[in-house]
Amino acid sequence: MKPIVAIVGRPNVGKSSFFNRVTRTRDAIVDNFPGVTRDRNYGNVRRDGVEFTLIDTGGFTGENDDDFSHHIRFQINQAIEDADVILLMLDGKNGVSPFDTDLVGMLRTVTKPVFYAVNKIDGIEQEDNLYDFYALGIENPYPISAEHGYGVNDFLDDLVQTLPESVSEPSEKMIRLAVVGKPNVGKSSMINRISGENRLVVTDAPGTTRDAVDSVCTVGGKSYLLIDTAGIRRKGRVSEKLEKFSVIKALRSLDRCDVALIVIDADDGITEQDINIAGYAYERGCGCIFLLNKWDIIEKDSKTAKKYYDRLRTEAKFLNFAPAITISALTGLRVHRIFRLVEEVYEQYVTRIGTGQLNRILDLAIEKNTPPIYRGRRIKFYYATQVSAKPPTFVCFANYPDAVHFSYKRYLINQFREGSGLDKTPIRLIFRKRTGRLKFDKKKRRL
Repeated sequence: MKPIVAIVGRPNVGKSSFFNRVTRTRDAIVDNFPGVTRDRNYGNVRRDGVEFTLIDTGGFTGENDDDFSHHIRFQINQAIEDADVILLMLDGKNGVSPFDTDLVGMLRTVTKPVFYAVNKIDGIEQEDNLYDFYALGIENPYPISAEHGYGVNDFLDDLVQTLPESVSEPSEKMIRLAVVGKPNVGKSSMINRISGENRLVVTDAPGTTRDAVDSVCTVGGKSYLLIDTAGIRRKGRVSEKLEKFSVIKALRSLDRCDVALIVIDADDGITEQDINIAGYAYERGCGCIFLLNKWDIIEKDSKTAKKYYDRLRTEAKFLNFAPAITISALTGLRVHRIFRLVEEVYEQYVTRIGTGQLNRILDLAIEKNTPPIYRGRRIKFYYATQVSAKPPTFVCFANYPDAVHFSYKRYLINQFREGSGLDKTPIRLIFRKRTGRLKFDKKKRRL
């Protein structure tokens, strides 16, 4: 599980600019995958062999003076609870703000590492601007420029040294299930229903997060770790500023799990936020199962379930491989079938495909649909091999790997699914340029 660093601060101090520089993205709210439209407020960072998740947050404002203290304390409390390291971003160009004073005062009670970065310091000649911030009673403020990169590397070197080491998971081999969804969709009720079945044995085991106790249940002699999460809220006038931190626990659980159980309130219908949450799971590479809960209160006919499934496939087409089932946590309707689906998804999730079989599938795919031409030359795929599981990840060597269009990539993934029977798990396909060091013998189907 990756450590989490949360950036807090008032508006326009450069939080997003810093986020984009460190995550090496040009726009934190853009996702290039077709069909996935959602705010991107987190990014993965790898530095000196250490990986962590960086969370960008909305600016603290005083739109309503009476509620300002409440909102700011809520966000800080969320940061304290969920992040491993907190970064307070300050504005070296405009100086100290009363909001900075309030934030620093609250962060003094934090036992976790807190870093203070004074942004918009574009060079050593501007470091005199730091003196104003010593009045806040902080030590060692870092002068940085998120726009130009001044001081960022030195700051990150110190930051990485304070990140906690990954906490080991329980030693017992078990399938890890993260239960995610909006508030009040029935996540906890479903876990309680599972725990209340007489044929299940449920114990409590400490989780990898400091504030969670995961439920370990045994079904048919197999162990499962159920990771319950807080609901991921929909944005609104007030929750827009609070939503940023509500995804942190979900991200932690998705980093830890093998299969994500995405719970949807069937009575509410399939909402945009349900699709957003599915997008988080897709990006994390989890196996996924949709649970349409509260089916007992739905007015239905013979076509109702099909209409829900069709809508789900249309709205979340990037997860068209994920099974879906209608359940009722209240009555127990079809809850027992969840684990059967979990086993099917997990079996595919950990599958490894032989290089020979993989390349036979690749050859047939190329014969059926010839690769496009790039700069007057045909794109050639030399060979493919699986480099990892969880999820199955394939590397395909080509003469122009960067020129492969996403539509042809999607076609190849679908061909790998069809040829290997991996119809219920995510598949990752990476294109690389052949180095010439390895030669593939097509007759013997091996390297």
